[in-house]
Amino acid sequence: MTYEEALAYIHHVSRLGSRPGLSRVRELCALAGDPQKELSFVHVAGTNGKGSFCSMLSSVLTASGRRVGTFTSPYVYRFNERMSVDGEPIGDSELANIIEKLRPLAESMEDTPTEFELLTVAGFEFFLSRGCDIVVLETGLGGRLDSTNIIESPLLSVITGIDYDHTALLGATLEKIAAEKAGIIKAGCPVLCAHIPEGPAGVIKEKARLSGSECIFINNSDLSKINCTLDGCSFKASGYEKPFEISLCGVYQPGNALLVIRAAELLGIDETSVREGLSAARWRARFEVISRNPTVIFDGGHNPQGVSAAVASARAVYGGKYAVLTGVMADKDYTDMASAVSQIAEAVFCTVPDNPRALNSDALADCYRRFGIYAESVPQVFDAVRSALKYAKEKEMPLLCLGSLYMYRQVRDALTDLLGV
Repeated sequence: MTYEEALAYIHHVSRLGSRPGLSRVRELCALAGDPQKELSFVHVAGTNGKGSFCSMLSSVLTASGRRVGTFTSPYVYRFNERMSVDGEPIGDSELANIIEKLRPLAESMEDTPTEFELLTVAGFEFFLSRGCDIVVLETGLGGRLDSTNIIESPLLSVITGIDYDHTALLGATLEKIAAEKAGIIKAGCPVLCAHIPEGPAGVIKEKARLSGSECIFINNSDLSKINCTLDGCSFKASGYEKPFEISLCGVYQPGNALLVIRAAELLGIDETSVREGLSAARWRARFEVISRNPTVIFDGGHNPQGVSAAVASARAVYGGKYAVLTGVMADKDYTDMASAVSQIAEAVFCTVPDNPRALNSDALADCYRRFGIYAESVPQVFDAVRSALKYAKEKEMPLLCLGSLYMYRQVRDALTDLLGV
């Protein structure tokens, strides 16, 4: 099987849709010899912050001398990013060989696996073949019924935050969403949580109590002297004399980094490795500075909490207005997102990400106009980037590209053509 054939098969499976449950992934794992039982995991769930946390923790673990597998979703530029070892994505031939092995097993099942289930098992196979000491495993959706929840006894479970997203599947209240995320908590395995509102935090605490699991919540008051620029962030964390420095931009990143620091403490990682790993960590599409002249930033905030965090970051690094390029999925709360963005936007260029669930750009532009913002509808992403960039240059203001991760590659490719970045 070639790499192209492997991707074609994966995309064929994706058309079968998403069906929550663990029965299929459990059967496929068994057919493959249960590779997950030979691996050690840090299991990560949460509404926002999972990708940044996983990136930073993986970098810290690598700095400590461990061989580290990382499983994240979705990818932002190339499919292979979904699974990596020591920061290097799986190779084309490796992915093809694993899918070639798994395909007959999957097709032998009466109830065939979904795309994410197939990729979860592929990740286990990859990490085992590479001899990983530890795997940082990000859930795809929720937690309780997510295919990654097939693992039995993680070294640590982590919940990076609770907010409204995917409410049709996870529930319409924060407490119901928390119950789904808390489904990753396993008997006797510690769980580490970000700062979470009292109601959903209570749900998590009760799940941990019933599981006999130690439950630790970080305290954001442990952060001080926070400084965020386009070059990254510095901050002090209680218990440490010297400030920490991270290369990731965004006012929300010190909070993610504090969660990583506390996770490293629980895992017994030395301070030198923590500092080295945090400084070296890179993560695309999270307040990522793509160009400095002109300033172009991409943030993949795709729900109200994520967008509000991006807006706060934009305010922190630049005091004036922005030109904004945005596209969203139709099932997102884009009215609340537009309300937040309108606080920093002088003009908004609305486009359509490469996804069948994407919202029509005319409807999105109309939404911004209701907030009194000048908005253009430009359906093709390349044309939207060109128009937004032209406006930003003429007005001498930064361009903030905001919204769905599904348009990241198109935006990057357009900027490469237009700016050479």
